[in-house]
Amino acid sequence: MSVLVVGSVALDSVETPFGKHDNLLGGSATYFSISASYFTDVKLVAVVGTDFPNRHIELLQRRGINTKGLQIEKGKTFHWKGRYEFDMNVAKTISTELNVFETFKPKIPSQWRKAENIFLANINPDLQQNVLKQASSPKFVACDSMNFWIENKRSSLAKLLKNIHLFLANDSEARELSGETNLLKAAKYILKLGPKMVIIKKGEHGCLLVTKKNFFSVPGFPLEDICDPTGAGDTFAGGVMGYLSESGSIDEASVKKAIIFGSVMASYNVEAFSLDRLLQLNRKLIDKRYREFKELVRF
Repeated sequence: MSVLVVGSVALDSVETPFGKHDNLLGGSATYFSISASYFTDVKLVAVVGTDFPNRHIELLQRRGINTKGLQIEKGKTFHWKGRYEFDMNVAKTISTELNVFETFKPKIPSQWRKAENIFLANINPDLQQNVLKQASSPKFVACDSMNFWIENKRSSLAKLLKNIHLFLANDSEARELSGETNLLKAAKYILKLGPKMVIIKKGEHGCLLVTKKNFFSVPGFPLEDICDPTGAGDTFAGGVMGYLSESGSIDEASVKKAIIFGSVMASYNVEAFSLDRLLQLNRKLIDKRYREFKELVRF
């Protein structure tokens, strides 16, 4: 099986207490795709400008990611510039230059419209809904969002969530969407909007899976070296959707296992800037940390 992802491919300029780098390969769909590619075939739909380095496209292709849906438009590529202080859970945005991403209208290649697994990365919920209209009866759809859309496109997001199986949000997004301070209550509120499952990401403190009948709490994997948390949430989502696509099952037990794989991928991602650490991985290293994670929570 495979997974179709729609989101951003970008160039990032990032500063943390451990270094500063300009024009790094970034974007929600990029981190998701690289992460998921260790488990399954990935089909990428995004947009870049004519300034986007061809070496980055070749990198994606070397990972087996199908870039047929990557649109190249006249203009500049989406560029995000941000800084992290010692609290690495919070990014301070210095500037956001949407460029060609501002007028992005996802076009799903006709041969991909029967995709069974779809991940809608963080873009306008109206565009996410349009992607679903182009797809024909997907088996499993997950989506991400952000505070900006919750504040400015709430009705569109609520409409979208009626057609979603899994919704991912960080803790502040879940609280804002629900109006609840307690995360369990927040997740239960979001479930009433339509999703069958909600994952609330808590950064270094792990995540929470909530369904109508159960909940599952996962700690963050303890790390001594954290370099750059950019893209960790999208890397997590890539691990989750990649494993579910590989397993061919979406029951609750499989989703729990997928969350551990997602957490493993995110833990590797933060160890270096951009995608540097993810690109050094292999399945042996991923499975090794998965076993370490299992040992961590066993008692």
